[in-house]
Amino acid sequence: MRAKWRTCQLGEVCTLQRGFDLPKKDRQVGKIPLIGSSGAIDVHSEKKVLGPGVVTGRSGSIGGVFYIDDDFWPLNTTLYVKDFHGNYPRFIYHLLSSFKLGRFSSGAGVPTLNRNSVHGEKVNVPESVEEQKRIVAILDEAFAGIDAAIANTEKNLANARELFESYLSSVFGRRGKDWCEFTLKEVCTEYGRGKSKHRPRNDPRLYGGDYPFIQTGDVRRSDHIITDFSKTYNDKGLSQSKLWPKGTICITIAANIAETGVLGFDSCFPDSIIGLVVDNTKASNSYVEFLLQSVKTVLKAKGKGSAQDNINLGTFEKEKFPFPPLVVQQQVVANAEELRVMLRELEHIYERKLSALAELKQSLLQKAFTGELTAENMENEAREAVI
Repeated sequence: MRAKWRTCQLGEVCTLQRGFDLPKKDRQVGKIPLIGSSGAIDVHSEKKVLGPGVVTGRSGSIGGVFYIDDDFWPLNTTLYVKDFHGNYPRFIYHLLSSFKLGRFSSGAGVPTLNRNSVHGEKVNVPESVEEQKRIVAILDEAFAGIDAAIANTEKNLANARELFESYLSSVFGRRGKDWCEFTLKEVCTEYGRGKSKHRPRNDPRLYGGDYPFIQTGDVRRSDHIITDFSKTYNDKGLSQSKLWPKGTICITIAANIAETGVLGFDSCFPDSIIGLVVDNTKASNSYVEFLLQSVKTVLKAKGKGSAQDNINLGTFEKEKFPFPPLVVQQQVVANAEELRVMLRELEHIYERKLSALAELKQSLLQKAFTGELTAENMENEAREAVI
């Protein structure tokens, strides 16, 4: 016999309340977790709420839902469940997780989640706490299997990327008798930072013309060749910048450090990007880009420590890099390209699997709270999720 369920407003089964301010200067080392909009961020000596509890992000990072077993302090960037109205706390955790709370956020600046936006939402809940506990047990078992599969897939993805990085490091770590060492400037016909002289840089009078203008994010999102741009300069924008030719290697030196890409079109870019126009009598364009990828970790480490992570032209000024004869460079590129294609295929497989696993979790939650999945047949659905 199916347990009795009722349809009501979310505010009738749990009351959300804004968290509490606690400036860093007032925090004292202890064992009480401080919960922010992205989860536990620190510890403190005092508690504000008795556990177990449920917290979600109110501002900044919105959408994540966190279950806390013990006493805790929810910060003012969160909403916490002040009253469970007699319902099982972990059931409420799963219920809120099914909501995709990020869709209720509002605000032109920093997105904010207002508790009143969700308190009125309709929900289906079992009236019996025992039934709630039974559903939680099944969901927890299913999610443990899914989370294990996610962790394993993420590990495989990281291993595949590390294999590619290891290959590049080994190639460029070798030195043959006919290999030479040059600075980047020595193998380029043009070498320097981009230009964006006008202040403020976001002046709308500079934009909306025919000249592509890329930024660090465009380089980071590229896969070897930069094929997209987010903005364009007009004649006024071009006059205070510089148009770099198609084939220019771009390396980011601020915000997204040491990301590389090759321009697939003539483009302008700001001084947060270094441009390299390679002299093809001395080096292969693709060889130089793979070379830069091989030292990405080292470059990122050099950029740490300032208020905003960055590197600069000086980082490369005296740095010597290995350059074999052109014919050897071309072979290195061919081998690296082949391995990169294999890596991309693996990435697509693993990313599709991660997406499918995430969708499976949401599917189980949705079915659990819309009546499509009864408590009696949830066991079968959970077993299928783990396989």
